[in-house]
Amino acid sequence: MGTNASFTATVSAITDAFGDPTRRSVYLFVRDHGGEHGATTAAVAEEIGVHPNVARHHLDKLAAGGYLEVHSGKVPGGGAGRPSKRYLAVADAVTEFPVRSDDLVLSLLGRALTRLSPVDAEQMAEEVGAEYGRAMAAGLTGDALEAGHRSMRSAIQAVADALTAHGFAAHAESRNDGLRIINDHCPFGDVALEHPVICAVDRGMVRGMLGELTGDDFDDVTTESSLPAGDTFCTTAV
Repeated sequence: MGTNASFTATVSAITDAFGDPTRRSVYLFVRDHGGEHGATTAAVAEEIGVHPNVARHHLDKLAAGGYLEVHSGKVPGGGAGRPSKRYLAVADAVTEFPVRSDDLVLSLLGRALTRLSPVDAEQMAEEVGAEYGRAMAAGLTGDALEAGHRSMRSAIQAVADALTAHGFAAHAESRNDGLRIINDHCPFGDVALEHPVICAVDRGMVRGMLGELTGDDFDDVTTESSLPAGDTFCTTAV
């Protein structure tokens, strides 16, 4: 492998590992505060403010990339009981993070939307999400697409799976008064907290995917809860 190819491969590997803002935060916390024994999933989840399953997902991805080591033995003063899996940063594994174009585009979108009226900004953000959602759904094939045509519940599940693949850690939930998609993690990160109107992109993605999968219009998709509003997770109701 030539020098340029090697450099490109290295940058690509780092980008894949640290492209998500939450994953970068997870790595930095383990590196800076894990100590000699490493950090547990519970400690990372509490510090970063995510569900333990989301923290574990990021930790395992970092470990698979060689950026963290995994230890399962007991530590001094750890008390009785089953030892927790602990993650320890690999020395000198990462020296710097590449600039993420997605982060810049999102930040630009957030600032641009603040120049519009709240109604216009939310409408534009949702339509951007809907267009992207339709494109995502059009790319689904096989069981995912067929399931969407079998039932509304299956379509919701297909949407949740697609959102998870895009970093939302989503799952479908059925209640007496309707169906919901719960997002335990928002890939928009701090940008959504600074510009809550971006949550409309999430809602639009759900509306666009459902419309493409079922052939129906979904004008009543609503955001029931969101991280920018102070909730513990984001909920989109249909």
